[in-house]
Formats: sequence, structure tokens, C-alpha cells
Amino acid sequence: MFRAKALGTTIPVTPIEHAVFDSWLKKEPASIQGWVKSSGFSAKPGEISLLAGTDGKLSRVLFGVKDHDGFWDYASLPTALPAGSYRIDARMSVAGATAAAAGWALGGYRFERYKSTKARKLPTLVWPARADKARANAMAESISMVRDLINTPAEDMGPSELAAAARALGRSHKADVKVITGDALLKQNYPTIHAVGRASDDAPRLIDLTWGRKSDPKVTLVGKGVCFDTGGLDLKPAAGMLRMKKDMGGGAHALGLAHLIMALKLRVRLRVLVPAVENNVAGNAFRPLDVITTRKGITVEIGNTDAEGRLVLCDALVEADSENPDLILDFATLTGAARVALGTDLPALFCNNDKLAADLAKAGDAVEDPMWRLPLWRPYRQLLESKVADINNVSEGGFGGAITAALYLQEFVKDTTPWAHFDMMAWNVAGKPGRPAGGEAQALRAVFEMLEKRYG
Repeated sequence: MFRAKALGTTIPVTPIEHAVFDSWLKKEPASIQGWVKSSGFSAKPGEISLLAGTDGKLSRVLFGVKDHDGFWDYASLPTALPAGSYRIDARMSVAGATAAAAGWALGGYRFERYKSTKARKLPTLVWPARADKARANAMAESISMVRDLINTPAEDMGPSELAAAARALGRSHKADVKVITGDALLKQNYPTIHAVGRASDDAPRLIDLTWGRKSDPKVTLVGKGVCFDTGGLDLKPAAGMLRMKKDMGGGAHALGLAHLIMALKLRVRLRVLVPAVENNVAGNAFRPLDVITTRKGITVEIGNTDAEGRLVLCDALVEADSENPDLILDFATLTGAARVALGTDLPALFCNNDKLAADLAKAGDAVEDPMWRLPLWRPYRQLLESKVADINNVSEGGFGGAITAALYLQEFVKDTTPWAHFDMMAWNVAGKPGRPAGGEAQALRAVFEMLEKRYG
């Protein structure tokens, strides 16, 4: 993917911002002007023009970019260029060179675990002169980790395999990983995690990773780890079940972000909690209108077994909050309502702290990793009222479904604890450069940017 030094055959790639294309072209030799005009190249973002030398061999690549420092601008090149060695022929800032390298790496991402025939060998890039190699590698590794975990079918990525992935991550960073499994969840008072996952042959579990110095600020990540969601006894139709291997996308995000934090040695006391379950159908499955007493002591009536994500998260959030952390961030593929409101590319952000929300939004804008804040609208809390328990896990009618889901989770976090909840798709429906169809990390880079600004 990368090489340290240019070869004699290394081909320069000249990035050209579309906005300055005309002024750039006037400075080029007549031969270049003639070729560009005859070929129709206009430096639109992602557009490529291959230039041949006098020997007929490829000698230069012209490449249209929106921004020299854009994260995704260079992601289309690895699959668009012929095999060979390339270098970016431009003076770049440290941030721009690092983003270009990470974008190039992600442009070469492929999920080929189950392919008997591998795709062609990709071209290599000479490390841009000012790139932060450790940062670019860590960013690409983290996003690739999230994608790999989500893309792996549930047969090979159940609760036990997700726990194994967390243990491997812990070993690579000398982090401590503990896993509470099966009936031990009941003994240690995680009843909703147990209830949701008990119908699966792969026992439910709570993954608990800790890293960093105890004296540093406590940052806790919580990720929904529903490794497959049938809907439970409120069974999903076939179309609704098709992509449910991705329902552990929140857990994948928590682990991927943890890798980035640990690899770049952020000065935090990190804790990651991932309730890993499979919401299955069996004789011991939890039922509609069952009442479960949560870890916090709040009783919840099960209005729908397909709203299981908030159930496994609520016990984990209570545990996260028990340490009075500096902040809690949770990630979940929680509601279809958020997708209806914002589409598949834009994660919904819910937050009980305006400063934290503003910092996240600012970070998202800075690194081209957007999110959109939706309100924790308290009047909708009444929609979760239950006649027989303290709260219902769903509202009647489904209106404001993403908001009521977030309000449910808010019941399990103290008002004084800064908390942000991300309701995301974690999946690219259609591919884009560097972002192929399939599992995707959303808001991960934005969250890290915010954390680095606070604790770097």
C-alpha cells in the first residue's frame, strides 16, 4: 500500500482543485493544454487523466480534487490507477498529507475473507513527505476494523467471536479485558443483557475493556453488540432481517475507536463496554409484555422484543455511569426512525450536554465526518409510560421513534454525566470512493477529533 521512497519508475500524481483549474492550465506547456482540452479533463473531484511520455509509457497523472487536504479526495486512486508506484506531486500540510495517506489506504479496503479469487494487486503510494504515518495507519486500521467486524456474517461473528476480537485488541495494546458470560450476568446483575441473549446457543456476554492510567480522565465507550437480530418473538420479516449481521455495528465502533485511542496514546482512562448478544427465537426467549428489572432497579415492560438494543445498552450504561466518568459515548444501530429522519449517511446525535454536542459537531465539520443533533424532547417521555412497570421499551404508534429510544437510554444516565448517544446506520448502501458498500464507520473520526482536542 505504501513505500518509503520513490523509485525511478514512480509516477507523479498532480492534484488540481477544480476551482483553480483554469488558472493552473494556463501555466502548463502547450502539449499538456492540448491533451487536457482534447480529452475533456476539467479537474472535477475524482476525475483522472493519464498522461503518456515520449516513450509511450505513463508519465504523469492529473487528478481533480475538491480540496488538497480532503480526507476522501485520494480514496478513489488505488482502484482507478494501473499497478505501479505513485507519489503526490504537491506541497501539503501535515494534516493534509496525513489525510491523503489515510484516504489512500481506505481506498484500497476490500473485504475478501470469503472470496476464493482475490482482486488485482493495488498500486503503492510513496508516503507524502509530511504525513504522520502513525496517525494515518491508526486511522485506516480503526476504520477497517469496524468494517471487517460488521461485514463478517453472524455465523462467524457471534457474541463469542466479538468477545474474542475484543480480547485480541486488548492484547495488542496491553489492555485488560474481562467478559461476563451466560448466567454469570444474572449473578452480577445484568438482567436485561441476559434476557435478550438467553435464547441463543451462543451465550450473551458483557465485554469490558480498560486501558490507561487511573489518574487520567475517565472516558467510557458503550457499543450495542447485537450480533444478529431476528426481532425475537416479534419476528422481523425477511427483508428486515437481511442486514442484521450489522446490528453489532455500535460495538464495532466502540472497539474501533478504542484502537485509535490506544494506538495514538490519548491521555485518558479508557473503558469500553459492549453487551454482546444474539436476539434469537427459542422456548426461553423473552416475550412481549414481560417485565424485567434492570440493573438500575427500573422495571421495564417489553412492548416489543425487536427493540432489544436499548435493553442491552441500558444495563451497560448504568455500569458505565457508576464510575462517574468524565463522559460517556454510546454507539448503536438503534432505530429505523433515525434513518427515516436523516437517511443512511448521517448519524443522529443525542446529547445531554450542549458543550459536548457543540464540540462533536465542530469536530465532525473539521474532519468531514458529519452528524446531526436531534432533541432529547422531554414531553415525549410520556409516550414510554407503562401501566404495569416503570417504563416501556417502546412507545405506542412509533412517532419520534429515535427520540423516544434516546429518552429511554437517558433514564439510565445521571443528568450530571456528559453523555452522547449515536444512532447510526453503520452501513454503506451504495459504494463511494474509499467507502464500498457494506459495513462503515460513521462519526468515528469526528469523535476522536473531539477527544483529542480535549485530552490530546
